Amino acid sequence: MGRTETMFRDEAVLQALAGRGGDGCSSMRREKYVAFGGPDGGDGGDGGDVYLQAAVNQSSLFAISRQRVARAGNGRPGEGNHRSGRRGENVEVPVPVGTQVLDFEHGNLLADLDREGARLLLARGGKGGRGNARFASATNQAPRHFEKGKDGEQRKVRLVLKLVADLGLVGLPNAGKSTLLRRLTAAQPKVADYPFTTLDPNLGIWELGAPLESLVLADIPGLIEGASEGKGLGHQFLRHVERTRMLLHLVDCSAEAEDPIADWQVIRGELEAYSPVLAQRPWLLLATKVEDQAGHDRALALQEAAGVPVLAISSVVGTGLEGLKLKVLQAWNSLLEREENGSSARL
Repeated sequence: MGRTETMFRDEAVLQALAGRGGDGCSSMRREKYVAFGGPDGGDGGDGGDVYLQAAVNQSSLFAISRQRVARAGNGRPGEGNHRSGRRGENVEVPVPVGTQVLDFEHGNLLADLDREGARLLLARGGKGGRGNARFASATNQAPRHFEKGKDGEQRKVRLVLKLVADLGLVGLPNAGKSTLLRRLTAAQPKVADYPFTTLDPNLGIWELGAPLESLVLADIPGLIEGASEGKGLGHQFLRHVERTRMLLHLVDCSAEAEDPIADWQVIRGELEAYSPVLAQRPWLLLATKVEDQAGHDRALALQEAAGVPVLAISSVVGTGLEGLKLKVLQAWNSLLEREENGSSARL
């Protein structure tokens, strides 16, 4: 019950209803000592618009998945004495940074709100009708005609969130991703010794100090063999890795782990099967839960099999974390240089 307010949703459907324009007014001027006043009906106000805006204080589409409808205000009708009606209130719907907006019926991408403040006009308000004063002419000096306001636009969209983070933590269930996130940041994901504790992606800020200051870490729920085909949490969470600029592969090397080398091969295989581009994202390999000699031996065996350097850490004890920090700083600087040169690979 207590989780209801913080539930994570990375998909939602939203119906945007822009406001209707106000009707124009038909009015004739009434003044003392003026026998035949001219037309003075004002215009109706335009209907309000519906916007989407990416905001960093939003982390889920849960609220929208419950709200489902965003309705802007209607324009007010015009009045006599050339008074125009008030415009309808706009509606700004905040969404997390990284939200993609797709047309519900056709599925085409309308916008990718991948930066703070990115804004999309989803439905435009209807135009207010003209009052009868607009129709006065030399041949028709007392028109009674006025216009009705126009209906606002309606649009149904599907929202899909892809988390935006600097570092993505990937690994099999129970590889130690949530524990590492808790250790490095102020995030408080649920941690327990059984698979699929993490059902929602979690974000945390890793304060590194000058000159880099901080990085955003994303704890991606544990993958399983066949995730690229939709098994387990599958595509639902693999997509959250797509926007991370660098990956940390976590492999359990404790005595409880059956085969760390096979575990690493599963993750690499699933990333390559899901997206060859994603598999080429810069990455570091971490041996987790290394707290005794057996763990160190397993980490060395993993390094030999993978053919790349392996960082041995223990998030619980705290060993290896300073070395991880230095390696990440070095890798991040290398990543920036590689991005400038238009290439990426393992760091």
